[in-house]
Order: sequence, then C-alpha cells, then structure tokens
Amino acid sequence: MTEVLKGEKLNKSFGEKEVLRDVSFSLHEGELVCLLGVSGVGKTTLFNVLSGITAPDSGKVFLRDAENSEEWSDITSKSGKLSYMLQKDLLLPHKKVVDNVALPLVLKGESKKEARKKAASFFDQFGLSGTEEKYPAQLSGGMRQRAALLRTYLCGNRVALLDEPFSALDTITRTAMQEWYLKVMEEIKLSTIFITHDIDEAILISDRIYIMKGSPATLTEEIIIQKPKPRDSSFTMTEEFIDYKKRIRESLS
Repeated sequence: MTEVLKGEKLNKSFGEKEVLRDVSFSLHEGELVCLLGVSGVGKTTLFNVLSGITAPDSGKVFLRDAENSEEWSDITSKSGKLSYMLQKDLLLPHKKVVDNVALPLVLKGESKKEARKKAASFFDQFGLSGTEEKYPAQLSGGMRQRAALLRTYLCGNRVALLDEPFSALDTITRTAMQEWYLKVMEEIKLSTIFITHDIDEAILISDRIYIMKGSPATLTEEIIIQKPKPRDSSFTMTEEFIDYKKRIRESLS
C-alpha cells in the first residue's frame, strides 16, 4: 500500500509542559488508522500539529503529492492541506444545509451558485437527499454529522482527520454512522486518521491502531486488525475481538 501521509519525530510543548515527544506515524492510501488513548493524553494536540493549526517545536509532516506519487510535500505548519473535522459538527444555524456544506468551496473563491450546485451533487451519496433547504436544527444528530463530513470532504483533500466525530451519538446511530462512513470512504477513496478513546469502535473500524499514552505522549504500539472489513456487530462477540480488546487494554494500562 502507498503511504499518503507521515509524521516524523514530532515534538510539542506548551510552556514547560511537554505534550508530544518523538511521535512518528504513517497513513496509507484508503486506510483508516485510529489514534487510541485516554482523554487528555494529547491526541487533539497531535491533530492540531498535523493540520497546521499548531506548529511543532521540532519534527516534520509530509503529504504525498497527488499529481506525482514520487514526490512528498512538507506541510509542517501549513493549514488547509488536510481535511479536519472536530467532535462537534459546527454547522452554522442560520445557514441552510446546502450552504453549510458548500462553505469550503465559497471560501476557495467559487461563486455561491456553483458551490451550491457542486455540494448538492454529493447529497445523495452522503445520504442527505431532501435536506438541502433545511436548517441544521431540523436534522437529527446523525444527519448533522453526515453534513459535517461532506463539508469536510469538500475541503478538497484526500486525507481526513476526524476527532471523535461520532462520540455524541446514541449507540444505534453511532454504529450506523461507522458502517456508513467506511462505505463512503471506500467510494470516494479517502484515507483517514480517526481519534477515539472507545476501544470497541477502534477495533471495529480500523485497519491499524496506534496506542498513545504517557506524559509527554508517545505512540507506544501499533496494532494491526487482521479481520477484513466491513465488520458487523457479531464480530464483537468473537474470541478474536476479545483478544484484541485485552491486548489494547494491557497496552493502555
């Protein structure tokens, strides 16, 4: 598999508090990698570094060139190179759903009319048909997250950083969203790094899991999930799943 994103020896401190130490990782084309750790360990800080929102004290972030697969671009401290979705959907309540989704295109200079047209063309694929003229308050939690994910995708990058996007959803909706996202991710050829502190979620959706722990935080272990995707809920009752869960719990302790 072709690498599309990599971080090399990333370090970050805030004042005297060292948060990240020598964090290195890779992401391959079409892959979903989970970053798993307890709350407050530094996962969001790492995402802020990857997205260019926060500059690392040292280390580099590289993105493979979309036009020339032999070339890598240094995107360290450069925002807008990766799509980034936070836990909250952050949809603007006074804008219709189609205008919320089209916002990245407008910010890139497209006319409102063209941006709306392009955004609307994805509504069926993202399960949003019929919501174009509604307002966010009229949507369920799951539909709001679909809209936010489409907006993230329309930022125009083939690598997405998702920071606990389904954590606020009820269990049934969350499971449906996990299955839906994996399907759409394959269709649109998206690669994803996914923050979670939910072990079951990580095992169900990941190709690989990085365990993040310590203070300062480091990536202490890489766990490859061998079970082919998609994995339905019956997988959670198998001995294989339980073995993964035990290994992860031991790694986090």
